[in-house]
Amino acid sequence: MTAKSELPACPVETTLMLIGDKWKVLILRDLRSGTKRFGELKKSVTGISQKVLTSNLRDMEENGLLTREVFPEVPPRVEYTMTELGLSMCPILDAMAQWGTNYKKEKLK
Repeated sequence: MTAKSELPACPVETTLMLIGDKWKVLILRDLRSGTKRFGELKKSVTGISQKVLTSNLRDMEENGLLTREVFPEVPPRVEYTMTELGLSMCPILDAMAQWGTNYKKEKLK
């Protein structure tokens, strides 16, 4: 996890540091509806490679946005769930969705 002393002074920059790439935002979008398995995320986040998905999930877990639960089965089952901190980003995702909808309406006029 990023130490408090390593966080940027600007709160917008801090937010971008945590979710500033498109993959993390799309992962959060898909976890909003509930717990997902790795394979479900791989299918729903179109275009992401397994390596990039794994890297982003680990980073988001390290920063407290989601939890990872491994079930001792064969084959192993791994599930990801948003934490309270991750869920607190839902208003940001809602605002982004609304802005994107409005933008598309304007461009299609």
